Amino acid sequence: MILISHRGNINGPNPKLENSPEYIQLAMEKGFDVEVDVWYKNNNWWLGHDEPTYKVQLDFFFHGSMWIHAKNIEALCKFEPLGLNAFWHQNDDYTLTSSNYIWAYPNKLVPEGFKTIAVMPEWHDTDISKFEGICSDYVGKYKND
Repeated sequence: MILISHRGNINGPNPKLENSPEYIQLAMEKGFDVEVDVWYKNNNWWLGHDEPTYKVQLDFFFHGSMWIHAKNIEALCKFEPLGLNAFWHQNDDYTLTSSNYIWAYPNKLVPEGFKTIAVMPEWHDTDISKFEGICSDYVGKYKND
């Protein structure tokens, strides 16, 4: 099972540290993939959920296994030719990542056999047995399951 840390969180939400480069790196060092929120604005790369907060260089995205949530269309367009695993969505039930995984909104199920990521399964006690992976604020609890 692919275990994806939501914004760097492992044992619960931590809004003060989420999406910071150091927090993301720490989650990757512990063996997790990480979902990161990314903006491209004024010819610069930024991490941050609601707004560009942490400026990073493009090479940051090539170290470790990241699931790149493009927060603006400029970021999505810039990532497309780079071969990185990126996606964009707003309120969609499902979206397809550039690595051909279905990113399923919380409590949305898909037929068995599709490469699907269950997002925030803890919100609805989702049965994750038929998913390829999960993205969670509590991803640490799944590591030993």
